[in-house]
Amino acid sequence: MIDIKSMDLEELSRMLEEWGEPAFRAGQVFSWLHRGAVSFEQMSNLPRPLRLRLVQECALAAPQAARRQVSERDGTRKYLWRLADGNCVETVLMRYRHGNTVCISSQVGCRMGCAFCASTLGGRVRNLTAGEMLDQVLFTQLDSGLPVSNVVLMGIGEPLDNFDAVLRFLRLVNHPMGMHIGMRHISLSTCGLVEGIDKLAAYGLQLTLSVSLHAPDDATRSRLMPVNRQVGVASLMAACRRYFEKTGRRISFEYAMIDGVNDTDGQADQLARLLRETPGHVNLIPLNHVKESPWRPSRRTARFQKRLESCGVTVTVRRRLGGDIDASCGQLRRRALAEQDASEGNDAK
Repeated sequence: MIDIKSMDLEELSRMLEEWGEPAFRAGQVFSWLHRGAVSFEQMSNLPRPLRLRLVQECALAAPQAARRQVSERDGTRKYLWRLADGNCVETVLMRYRHGNTVCISSQVGCRMGCAFCASTLGGRVRNLTAGEMLDQVLFTQLDSGLPVSNVVLMGIGEPLDNFDAVLRFLRLVNHPMGMHIGMRHISLSTCGLVEGIDKLAAYGLQLTLSVSLHAPDDATRSRLMPVNRQVGVASLMAACRRYFEKTGRRISFEYAMIDGVNDTDGQADQLARLLRETPGHVNLIPLNHVKESPWRPSRRTARFQKRLESCGVTVTVRRRLGGDIDASCGQLRRRALAEQDASEGNDAK
């Protein structure tokens, strides 16, 4: 079956032209898909023979909301979307004064193995398609009734480990006949896949690259993030400089504050020295505690911030949203899988 939701307008036009349809039909179908049509029968301005052929040759399935959580503190919404094959991914809708941001997943599970992240527990199951990523944005907007103005690829999975589908998603969500979310309103977070950063830079997209740094030295970063054992901090920072030179876009360096691991004054000074030649800013992240992890949130975030600022580094502290609703990546999916395993175990008794 053809994955029609992942097709761009040009591909859709070629397919329908081969079917003998007039050129304007592609725009009609594309518009329906990007408005959230869940069946071809909904596409009422298409002739019935075309609708029947689409049913026969193309797959169209909407994600189902397996769970919804809404924060009583700040209105953050977290969705566990069940996909057509039964796998689940998480999406978070965060409300800010400047607009609503949707944080989406790019894979089912993750193979990067970061020590403090629930997403990687159990490894990667599969990559998401571009259509499945688009559906997270579209159906979160439709279900919540809240317009989405910003997208971050910072949920479950490593976006650059699913490069081709992510690039296709970016073009779809940016398309003027679709959701038309501007590239400058999109952020892509990576744990630091150097080849992927260079590959992305070649496209010159005006999105924001967020690099999950989390430590200024190889010993600490390799302890937290296995990816650093293949490519060290120096190589990662060189790739970041190349990215800036090609795109002109400043980089956001994500830094999860972990008690007694990466939050000393000396590490703040190391981080400041590391960033002298790389335009960007540091986003300090209060750690969301994961039950399966030994790491705890730092008690020195404010001091660490002041230390960096005294060295001339631009620093922000991420506002904590959804702390009462499993807001950390992978927590809701992990809980659902555990409950499913327990239920199946009880059924087998």
